[in-house]
Amino acid sequence: MKEEIMQPIPMVDLQAELNLLRTPILEIMTEVLDSGNYVLGEKGEMFEKLAADYVGANYALGVANGTDALVLALKALNIGPKDEVITTPFTFFATAEAIAEVGASPVFVDIEADTYNLDPAQIEAAITPKTKAIIVVHLYGRAANMKEIMFLAEKYNLRVIEDACQAIGTEFEGKRVGAIGDIGCFSFFPSKNLGALGDAGLVTTNKKTLYETMLKLRNHGSDKKYHHSLIGMNSRLDEMQAAILLVKLYYLDIFLDKRKEVARRYTKNLPGFLLKPNVPSGREHTFHQYCIELDNRDKLAAELARNHIASAVYYPVPLHLQEAFRYLNYKKGAFPVAEQAANRILALPIYPMMTSQQQGLIISTINRFFEGKGNEEK
Repeated sequence: MKEEIMQPIPMVDLQAELNLLRTPILEIMTEVLDSGNYVLGEKGEMFEKLAADYVGANYALGVANGTDALVLALKALNIGPKDEVITTPFTFFATAEAIAEVGASPVFVDIEADTYNLDPAQIEAAITPKTKAIIVVHLYGRAANMKEIMFLAEKYNLRVIEDACQAIGTEFEGKRVGAIGDIGCFSFFPSKNLGALGDAGLVTTNKKTLYETMLKLRNHGSDKKYHHSLIGMNSRLDEMQAAILLVKLYYLDIFLDKRKEVARRYTKNLPGFLLKPNVPSGREHTFHQYCIELDNRDKLAAELARNHIASAVYYPVPLHLQEAFRYLNYKKGAFPVAEQAANRILALPIYPMMTSQQQGLIISTINRFFEGKGNEEK
């Protein structure tokens, strides 16, 4: 009798999610096709309302993608050339790219070693007369320390943009991220915890004036056809993606709970000497990624690959060392915590439909790897 060959384990299994939701997704896609209305229609309006309610914000606005959400937020806050925006060097490129896109300068501040989020204790020293805002990233789905960040923002009259592109549904002290700062930004890239079947994004705010400004900005600066009061952009959430997101939003909390279950099993069963996700009191983690930290990351990744198990590094090069930001004149060693994390962090597969068999294989492979090395890595 042939031994059963385990199928490769991906970082995220989008096909399994689609198989579960195929019928309602096809039904609602058919509704959109039959409507003949494919941009700025009723599905988009319905998703915006439900998304605003879910996040706990007064207003939500569907946009083309998470990067545009950040750009629109900055534009709505009148941030541009000669302005500085404080943010983290340990995040996806788009966070700082959006700052540069509007002509402002990213100013990086190091991260907390135990959460990989912006370190509030280091923000104040980076504030100058040119500082206009802070973009705080809720990295991997774990809430940043919004209490201290909002305190500093109020003290220095700074605006706060929440990059919650990996963190929809995450709470900080009982309030969902994206509704705490001035503007929240979300990505619905397919691999996100709430993923479209293409690019899509969202901005949220509690301020009517900001909402009305972004409403114009996403549609060429217009709120009346062929009349343009602002220089805007074309960043509209299309009806098909809005419809798909409507279906998936209904299941989001269930899927987030599943992610937390997978994370708990990892934390319980992986070697105790590994640095595993820390969740400070009041700061929820919804596990867009489950990351461990270790010295021999590349060797472990290779061993996982030999067993047909995916892994990934988010992110191998901090933003201050990216070639595109060389003009900012940061040097290696400027942000040691971010640089250490970039050298040591490894993300393991995590998704709601992960089976106990799949996770058991991942855990046993990691445990055998360290046992085979005679515990020398401890």
